[in-house]
Amino acid sequence: MDFSIWTQTPMEWGILFMSAFIIGMSKTGIQGLSLISVPLMALTFGAKPSTGLILPILCIADLIAVLYYQRIAEWKYVFKLLPTALAGFVLALLVDKTVPSAGFKHLMGGCLVIVLLVMFWSERKGKENRLSSCWWYGPLFGLLGGFTTMIGNAAGPVMAIYLLSVKMPKYSFVGTNAWFFLAINYLKIPVQIFAWDNITKQTLILDACTTPFILLGGVAGILLIKRLPEKGFRSLTTAVTCLSVLMLLI
Repeated sequence: MDFSIWTQTPMEWGILFMSAFIIGMSKTGIQGLSLISVPLMALTFGAKPSTGLILPILCIADLIAVLYYQRIAEWKYVFKLLPTALAGFVLALLVDKTVPSAGFKHLMGGCLVIVLLVMFWSERKGKENRLSSCWWYGPLFGLLGGFTTMIGNAAGPVMAIYLLSVKMPKYSFVGTNAWFFLAINYLKIPVQIFAWDNITKQTLILDACTTPFILLGGVAGILLIKRLPEKGFRSLTTAVTCLSVLMLLI
């Protein structure tokens, strides 16, 4: 697809700017919202080319979130997830040509449904999610997160479910999420430039045009978090995550 700045239609510009706003809002506010922008961008610009457009937008939004929440993060969770997330990168590159995207989405959606059901069951019974204390629980989510973000920028619900399941307070939730994805998304840049060849000078020019909308979304996310009580934040994040998982199953 031709990404020359002069060839985009008003509809394409509108979807690009709306996606940038949603991504900015998700990074500083409700994680999972960004998955709404993934199918919109894929339908508009093509599945693989759209990942090259989205990644720099994610990186800018991650940087905004980290600058604002820089001192609020549960580092033990970040360090627990990162090693296996990198393994997920490698796995995604190995199976990129062999796994159908539809089958992958359905498989991931099914796995996340199971984890969501365990989390809901634990909360209804008033118990701690015992799985979250198992040694393999965090590393497994790291692997899933690295794999899904490499395949289709779809790691938002994976991370949201993990942080919800360990009952992290809202500011720690957003801060930890911001630092994790800052590391993950910036590590993806060389792969998409040199291996997938879908980040170019033209796509970067388009991404630069979205910066004001990313900033506006970031401010909207910060204001939303300030207004939401802990219970409201958890309920809204859970609802958005469930919607994201449903989108993977469709």
